[in-house]
Amino acid sequence: MAQQATLSKKDFKSDQDVRWCPGCGDYAILNCVQGVMAQLGVPRHQLCFVSGIGCSSRFPYYMNTYGFHTIHGRATAFATGIKSANPELSVWVVTGDGDGLSIGGNHMAHILRRNVDVKILLFNNEIYGLTKGQYSPTSPQGKKTKTSPMGSVDRPFDPVSFALGCGATFVARTIDTHQKHMEQVLLAAAAHKGTAFVEIYQNCVIFNDGAFDTIAEKTVREDHTVDLRPGQPLVFGKEHDKGIRIESWEPRVCTAAQAETWRADLASPGAAFVMAQMDAHPELPRPIGIFRDVAAPTFDAGLHEQIQRARATRGSGSLEKLLHSGETWTVA
Repeated sequence: MAQQATLSKKDFKSDQDVRWCPGCGDYAILNCVQGVMAQLGVPRHQLCFVSGIGCSSRFPYYMNTYGFHTIHGRATAFATGIKSANPELSVWVVTGDGDGLSIGGNHMAHILRRNVDVKILLFNNEIYGLTKGQYSPTSPQGKKTKTSPMGSVDRPFDPVSFALGCGATFVARTIDTHQKHMEQVLLAAAAHKGTAFVEIYQNCVIFNDGAFDTIAEKTVREDHTVDLRPGQPLVFGKEHDKGIRIESWEPRVCTAAQAETWRADLASPGAAFVMAQMDAHPELPRPIGIFRDVAAPTFDAGLHEQIQRARATRGSGSLEKLLHSGETWTVA
């Protein structure tokens, strides 16, 4: 068999003009994903990108791979079917906070609990961009938008907590402008066997510009984020002099020497939940990196094991015989 040719980032760029607003964070994510795909060594015909509706959902057009631009909120349902029908494919879902957590929230919950071997990139800009600036499931309380002119009264979803609550086996968070960090998170997601859920803070320059500036800007990022790196201490700050400890199920700032070593492979997601709740406390750094990474049986592997077992005991079967089996009748 001929050796697979080495692919470059350029090989994953399609012939379509990329059409997002100038300065949109989606450009940075696309650039990173194309680079990551080149590192995976997976042939393009075994890669499939699936999207729903929203600005992020143009993604499959810009990847020189197979792709599906599906319907609002249903990308994860399509991805489940695609992976189940062809388990050899590497399937990636691209969705947004509105597409994935509003109309698509139900489907998102079920792909996470089933642990289908699919990778999910959820672009979170805390706004509806494609429909011109309505508040979304992740918009903070008090957010003034076209559909909440006096400020949103909704309590927002925390995507990481949602994924953990659904039993996701891999949960991570990264930032569109933090290219090296995003690359490492996506490579870890690709290596995970099962559903990998990655929230990406993504800036919408038109309708919610600067939503993450207080934590994502390069000048403040080290002081306002803590990177959850499995097996490494929870240290942050420009001088790497501060740390995080969990005391009585509450995260506390401590010295770097007192910082806990982060474990994402714990059987219980309790520690990951505690870290996710730091988002609600502005005096604490915002966690990014890998919250959870555990091994568990996958839905698609279990499905195909049942099919093989059925064929071994009952034969391959016949669709024609199946249609004419059981109780049948003729309508005159």
